[in-house]
Amino acid sequence: MTIRSKYHLLLLFFACFCLFFTHLDVLYENIMEARNFNTAREMVNYDNWVLTTMNGEARYEKPPLPTWLAAISGAIFGMENTWALRLPSALVTTFLIFFFYRFVEYSTRQKEQAFNAALILATSFYILFAGRNGTWDIFAHAFMLAGIYFLFQFFEKTENTYKNAVFSGIFIGLSFMSKGPVSHFALLLPFLIAYGIVYKFKAFRPKVVPFILMIILIAVLSSWWAIAVYVLDPASATAIADKEATAWANHNTRPLYYYWSFFTQSGIWTIPAFIGLLYPYLKTRVENLKAYKFSLIWTLAAVILLSLVPEKKSRYLLPVLIPLAMNTSFYVQYLFRYFSALKDKKETVPVYFNFGLISVIALSAPVASYIFLRENLNGLWIWFIPFSIFSVVVGIFMFRSLVKKVLPNVFYLTVLFLCGIVALGFPLARASYTNTDYARLAPKVRELDKQEIPQYLFTNGSPELIWDLGQRVPLIQSAGKTLLPSEKKFAVWMTPDEETDFKSVFKNYNLQFQTQIDGNITSKADRNYKERRIAKLYFVQKTD
Repeated sequence: MTIRSKYHLLLLFFACFCLFFTHLDVLYENIMEARNFNTAREMVNYDNWVLTTMNGEARYEKPPLPTWLAAISGAIFGMENTWALRLPSALVTTFLIFFFYRFVEYSTRQKEQAFNAALILATSFYILFAGRNGTWDIFAHAFMLAGIYFLFQFFEKTENTYKNAVFSGIFIGLSFMSKGPVSHFALLLPFLIAYGIVYKFKAFRPKVVPFILMIILIAVLSSWWAIAVYVLDPASATAIADKEATAWANHNTRPLYYYWSFFTQSGIWTIPAFIGLLYPYLKTRVENLKAYKFSLIWTLAAVILLSLVPEKKSRYLLPVLIPLAMNTSFYVQYLFRYFSALKDKKETVPVYFNFGLISVIALSAPVASYIFLRENLNGLWIWFIPFSIFSVVVGIFMFRSLVKKVLPNVFYLTVLFLCGIVALGFPLARASYTNTDYARLAPKVRELDKQEIPQYLFTNGSPELIWDLGQRVPLIQSAGKTLLPSEKKFAVWMTPDEETDFKSVFKNYNLQFQTQIDGNITSKADRNYKERRIAKLYFVQKTD
């Protein structure tokens, strides 16, 4: 199967729509999203667009650009709609995929490879996860890749230097406005290392002036918000900066080798991604050795630099997946052209194993889904039946194409299978929402407001609980201080973990337990069940 280049953008849009835009409201908010959504809500409700807050407390840990976009989307479509707050992530990930397509096309001069690389990136595990969640890493890396696209042209071409410098500066600056210097360290610096080794920085003297202009743009866009925060709220800004610096050095510290299974984060492309890293094997098989060296060094440099940072989390590997997808596409292109003629089992067995396993998963998915979900499929058959039919059909055609050694068909069916899992199978996640005690917290908060009972939150320790409250609630404990309410009678919300401290603080008050509201939609046996999503309510009254 050969897909004509005139359909590439249309098909990429279709894939992105299936992968990033469908069923954005199925999963409930995780802790990182809750922090971001709380801040977005307070931008809209309290005009805190520069001095950002979470339930009234300063929250300057991250620059505000993605939160602005979420706040605007929420203001348009409804702040209570989770899909609206996740929509900017889906849009910016689509932006990333299209710029990645253009970047690979420009650097390899191969439209088919660019198309395949973009599909690999879109279906890589952490890209798929980030594109459907209201977390801000994907914004930084999407804008950075756009900046790198123009920077690559700035280095390579003698014309349009000012245009490329300006656009590169703008997008690199927007990357900083999304997550600080994260992408500069994890994506831009490895790119510069790879470019310097492979392509060299040549004929640079005529470009000095536009380069300076680029640096000025980056500096202005990157610094203005931080300067504003330090001028307007220096105490909070300094305290938060010190906390963040400590976290990088002391929190989630892992050994240097922690990231060296990085290729597994590409998910379904793990085996092709690993083989794509084997330079001695691929150096005689790729058509553009220079571009392959560049993508390989870019990938490995990113992993090495990230490994030097003491704080390590799997999700920090997100930027590595961008050059890795390009690198993997060289191996995929080799298979497109030569797999049908390959006889050596050392080359064919990994391919048969990888895609054979995917076809088996596709064929068995309906049965496995039914076995695990059969007791909770009421109301979900409308999704289960089409997903089952789709999965079996894709599995059959994938298996037939693999037997016939038609690798392009196998590759595109794999991408189609991932699109179908999200577009048709994702709603089946609701079958795991079995917590019979689940209740929404916001209606109770509004009820107390109508009764004119003052409400307080014991601490800001649970971002999910703050989000579930539906509005800002004054704090009892904030910034290391305990602030006792002036009212004679009031209500206090807390998590179960905070109940003991609460009783200690109000030991000389009359305390009346009112209710417990469980905001978890999954059962207690589920690993996603969180105690911090349980709200306990006490009425507190001063003694005479």
